[in-house]
Amino acid sequence: MPLTGEAIDIRAATAADDDAIAALNRAAFGGEDEVGIVERLRGDDLVAVELVAVRAGAIVGHILLSHLPTTMDGRPVNALALAPMAVLPGQQKRGIGGRLIEAALDEGRRLGYAAVIVLGHPDYYPRFGFSAALASKLASPFAGEAFMALELVPGALAGQAGSVTYPAAFGL
Repeated sequence: MPLTGEAIDIRAATAADDDAIAALNRAAFGGEDEVGIVERLRGDDLVAVELVAVRAGAIVGHILLSHLPTTMDGRPVNALALAPMAVLPGQQKRGIGGRLIEAALDEGRRLGYAAVIVLGHPDYYPRFGFSAALASKLASPFAGEAFMALELVPGALAGQAGSVTYPAAFGL
């Protein structure tokens, strides 16, 4: 059900939000993996965009975009990894995740990034323009329909073959 009559604010995450973000990721993903990824990305100074969705003073959603070394035909591409993105169980399917994604992509564009890469649900992310076909040209630890790319700058991923190198923070 879409958001109706609920004030959801999307804002930049702050250090004061860290505990609530960790609790949200534990609840959404059922474990510590994403919590660890977020902590390591922050510790390695790789975070480019980190936003939270706030409803009635509580954090109900979180998204993080981090620097992702990417090349296409040998040239560097200023790219980001979208991971993780979480919405509190019980608040899902209300448009919060979509608002977070759109706001994060807008911020990535504003900051001058050219592309975003995600490993996510193939039935969800294409509605925002992500494409498995576009990502299929990128050598990576991932492949298939869940590995998708989005150009923030048209033609940023044009070429024959490229690669992404996930930072150690992802634990791959």
